Amino acid sequence: MFKRILSISLILIVIAIGFLLKNELLTLTKEGGILSIFISMLFVAICVFFPVIPFPVLAGVIGSVFGTTQGVIISLSGAMAGTMGFFFLSRYGFRDYAQSKLMNYPKVQEYEEFLNRNSFVAILTCRLIPIIPAPVVNIICGLSKVKWLTFFTSSTIGKTPNILILSFAGASFSSNKLFSFGLYGGYILLIFIIYVLILYRKRAKESLD
Repeated sequence: MFKRILSISLILIVIAIGFLLKNELLTLTKEGGILSIFISMLFVAICVFFPVIPFPVLAGVIGSVFGTTQGVIISLSGAMAGTMGFFFLSRYGFRDYAQSKLMNYPKVQEYEEFLNRNSFVAILTCRLIPIIPAPVVNIICGLSKVKWLTFFTSSTIGKTPNILILSFAGASFSSNKLFSFGLYGGYILLIFIIYVLILYRKRAKESLD
């Protein structure tokens, strides 16, 4: 009961900060400086739970303010803080609720089987190619027997390419807007092509079976 009450309290705080202070947090992020670094990390962590601002926009803004390298570190740190929070809340705070949410995704069992065979590769694949929504991945892993260190490592590696592209595009936006849009658009197109190829291969295999 204590864990449930604590979890509910934490989520309510996150919701309040995200929705009531969204504009203030974004303004502080754009100001730069030491304080804005921690504010930016907090904002990214909140958006893992509740995307009050689309992550590509937020990561791009952070990249434009702090540059590519620092932007990657800030966005990745915030994203992983939120992701690990989601993971531990699913595992210890809302296990029954998380299990009920998974019922909305009939194909989750296929992922669970893959997860049981090779958790690191399964999580890494879903981070690099978002076949399954990120919150669902967090919930599944929280409910599974996956070790937190494996989840953390594979998620960090898997999230890095997307954040790197977004940070670089954001850092380049002021000097070349067309390049920034083209860069991220090309990345999305590549992910889509890979996804289609995976889907085609899967269906071809099913037809042979």
